[in-house]
Amino acid sequence: MNDKAAIRARLIDRRHELQSLSAMSADARAAVTLDQQSVGRLSRMDAMQAQAMAQATERQREIEIMRLTAALQRLEEDEYGMCVQCGEDIAEKRLEIDPAASHCIKCAR
Repeated sequence: MNDKAAIRARLIDRRHELQSLSAMSADARAAVTLDQQSVGRLSRMDAMQAQAMAQATERQREIEIMRLTAALQRLEEDEYGMCVQCGEDIAEKRLEIDPAASHCIKCAR
């Protein structure tokens, strides 16, 4: 397995990236105001659809941030790279692709 410092840096960098994206997209998730004079009905519907998509993306970001935080905790507890379900090692390739992976391929099915 890669060294602990490199793994920690990768997890923290990804979490920071997601938090930055979250901050930048706050306006897109804000409530759509009802102002019939300035925005037509279809434009408001488009804005509401864009808002819903931004909110869904934010929920996915929040889940990923939680996964990264949990991986950092496992790293600190010397449990990183072990399946949380069966305790077996998680394949190196799997951790390269998803450094926040908490389950081996067998348990992830």
